[in-house]
Amino acid sequence: MTFQWWSLLPFVAMLASIALFPIIPATHKWWERNSSQLLVALVLGLPTLAFMVYMIGNEALIDVGVEYVQFIALLLSLFIISGGIHLEGDIRATPKNNTVFLAIGGALASFIGTTGAAMLLIRPLLATNKERTHRVHTVLFTIFIVANCGGILTPLGDPPLFLGFLNGVPFTWTFQLWKEWLFVLVLMLGMYYSLDRLLYSSEPQAQIVRDDTQITPLRLRGAFNLVLFAIVIVAVAKIPSWNAHEIIEGHAHGADLVPWREIVMLSAATISYFAGSKKIRYEDNAFTWAPILEVAALFIGIFSTMAPALRFLEQVAPHLPLNRVTFFIFTGGLSSILDNAPTYMTFFEMAKSLGGDGTLIAGVPEYYLVPISLGAVFCGALTYIGNGPNFMVKSVADADGVDMPSFGGYVVKAFQDLLPTLVAMALIFVAESMIAHLAGWVLAALLVAQMVWRVKLANDVEAGKREPVITHHHVVADR
Repeated sequence: MTFQWWSLLPFVAMLASIALFPIIPATHKWWERNSSQLLVALVLGLPTLAFMVYMIGNEALIDVGVEYVQFIALLLSLFIISGGIHLEGDIRATPKNNTVFLAIGGALASFIGTTGAAMLLIRPLLATNKERTHRVHTVLFTIFIVANCGGILTPLGDPPLFLGFLNGVPFTWTFQLWKEWLFVLVLMLGMYYSLDRLLYSSEPQAQIVRDDTQITPLRLRGAFNLVLFAIVIVAVAKIPSWNAHEIIEGHAHGADLVPWREIVMLSAATISYFAGSKKIRYEDNAFTWAPILEVAALFIGIFSTMAPALRFLEQVAPHLPLNRVTFFIFTGGLSSILDNAPTYMTFFEMAKSLGGDGTLIAGVPEYYLVPISLGAVFCGALTYIGNGPNFMVKSVADADGVDMPSFGGYVVKAFQDLLPTLVAMALIFVAESMIAHLAGWVLAALLVAQMVWRVKLANDVEAGKREPVITHHHVVADR
């Protein structure tokens, strides 16, 4: 069946709702309620699903339903388990310490997943920085580095790569992307450190004194939840679940109809919730259900309205000019506004159909699989909805009193602080011309020069050589 351009309108309306309702004075407080978000998701999603059933039959319901349940089960399990772990103590919230936090998260993300790493680190990072005036930029870089870019090295890191693994990509294949991973993380950590140095130099002296004096050693509490984390990770890697395609084709019977993976993950979460310390969860971590309820409500609408958008993409894809660079651009660009997992699979199948000479990975030319993987994982950070953990980190920060940017404000910050690094990476590692490589290294050098300038300015401010100077760019960072 042919999907017309107007079938994209429900998805556009869903994006517009997420972007506009929080910043319109008349709807701001109304939108904060989970019931309001669920209402919009259902009003837009249910008619869209009915349209999909009319177009292609019940397979639309099965496909969206299975994907949504698997998505929410993983996020819910990791959210509950991470809520039982508390990194007790309060170290100094210096740029160095904050950067170390993010570096650890960027390394962990590939092995415990971007969701697991983000949920594990966001609360202690917020607690460490509670005396700081400027905190928004730290949460934003947590989304950039921990909730997205750090997860490129293994199929456990990010859902798109896990789908690739399920479709035949060897588990160790993604390790070869270590150069791109290291390049992006080093630049992003440097960008964060220099920005935090500048903002730290402008902190009120009373806040710095308070942060310096309220220091207690770090101690991990609720450590048994780490075992439950490991169970979830093993479940993702080893235990089968529903296969929507098999169900649609009628090939799934008996045990194949049981979501074993989700049962194990939710069982681990249940053990964490009922066997863990309520004091750690509700007092130390100030645990609330609001973040996961917001994600669950919004993604009902996103998954439902996204279905015809993906079908439309499949129709127009054969007419797109496809090469290494455009595969990165199309996969990355669409991964930022569609969920990055189905976007990855769309271009995965497209590249497989193109064929070609050279090494084939699960039937896909490696020449194309590299930019598809990079685009899906890295560019999921460009909007709140590009990757599941993004909204969760935002919601946890909101609940902690951090005034996070709106949907549009976040996109502006991502284009300022993340996109230049991704462009430099693509020019160096994806493009093939010497001119492109040179342009990439020049851009990287300019980013490093900006870091050096920020650090020098911070040093001058701290030395009392001039009054604190915070440009408009940096003011936006803490709105």
